[in-house]
Amino acid sequence: MTTFDKMGLPKRLVTRLAETGITEPTPIQARAIPPALEGRDVIGLAQTGTGKTAAFGLPLLTALAESRGKPTPKTARALVLAPTRELVKQIAESLRPLVAGTPVSVETVVGGASLSAQEKRMARGADLLVATPGRLIDLMGRGAVVLAETRFLVLDEADQMLDMGFIHALRRIAAKLPKERQTMLFSATMPKQMDEIAASYLTNPVRVEVSPPGTAVDKITQSVHFLEKAEKTGRLIELLDGHRDDRAIVFGRTKHGAERLSKQLERAGFATASIHGNKSQGQRDRAIKAFRAGDVRVLVATDVAARGIDIPEVRHVYNFDLPNVPDNYVHRIGRTARAGADGAAVAFCAPEEISELRAIHKVMGCAIPVASGTPWEGLEPKQSRGGPRGAGKGAGKPPAKARARRRPRNKNRAAA
Repeated sequence: MTTFDKMGLPKRLVTRLAETGITEPTPIQARAIPPALEGRDVIGLAQTGTGKTAAFGLPLLTALAESRGKPTPKTARALVLAPTRELVKQIAESLRPLVAGTPVSVETVVGGASLSAQEKRMARGADLLVATPGRLIDLMGRGAVVLAETRFLVLDEADQMLDMGFIHALRRIAAKLPKERQTMLFSATMPKQMDEIAASYLTNPVRVEVSPPGTAVDKITQSVHFLEKAEKTGRLIELLDGHRDDRAIVFGRTKHGAERLSKQLERAGFATASIHGNKSQGQRDRAIKAFRAGDVRVLVATDVAARGIDIPEVRHVYNFDLPNVPDNYVHRIGRTARAGADGAAVAFCAPEEISELRAIHKVMGCAIPVASGTPWEGLEPKQSRGGPRGAGKGAGKPPAKARARRRPRNKNRAAA
């Protein structure tokens, strides 16, 4: 399959795609769309930025267009679940142009927005509902959303939903869905707990994998700086100062840390905004809008943005704090080098982050090239086979406090 018109998609959809400049399917689209159009359940494994939204969106819109009738009040004929507000909005914004001028409606429900307003919109029913699990549970509890007539379901970025603790919400949602339905699950990785989700949600699925987990975009130049935690802010300002006209995303680990860093960068003269779990949906939307428009050049974020921002002009990604979940490193740096562009990903590693960097190297299957500093003791032996050359034996020894550091039990709550 090399073109959309040979897949059996409606001509109207193919024309809409061409009008938006999309004429050839990506690998995940070419392999996932045909079985989905046949009504098969699908498991799709691919990294962010590979076209997964169209891979499930085009079959969904085709099925909705072919089935007659309108949704009854409070129901959704098709449901897409995504882990973050930003990703929900991005999915909806990608699909709405494809149904413009047709009766098919696309609605969203997310946290941080008015419950009553979302309840009012869902009173009419929706052909396609895109939602975060938590807010969907809230509306179901109020009787504002009923899933008894949902015949199509998509779980997007399912591994991140597990990381963010949505497993119980997914179980509650599954119990309210009809058994006779088509389900598609898309994920960048396939952790063991995903087997439970797949068994609960899917029936005899077709499995499609187009890029191995942990694979970073080839056009991203990666580097790591070994430095003390107290030196990070100064080094970041120094590096950002070298490309003030370019857009850059800086990832921190916690909400408070991201906000504090954003204010420090503002005082240093950078046009900066931040998005994290303490921001309202309106604040997050305005920050991304300003970043997309170029009014803001530096966006400081927690992992809520690791998979929910698609801005081709992002040239630089900084891992100010290394992520607790190693797969999130790949998702973070995937915010750059989009739409065929080049990009740079810079990581900072303090002594207490040795275990995080080692886990990232394991997931990626290679070591990140060293830009400055000497790898901390405890990392070098793990890189002896295929790691970066020149790691001297005089590497600094991390303090006892860092060596005794334990990871938090709930990995991503602080970042939400």
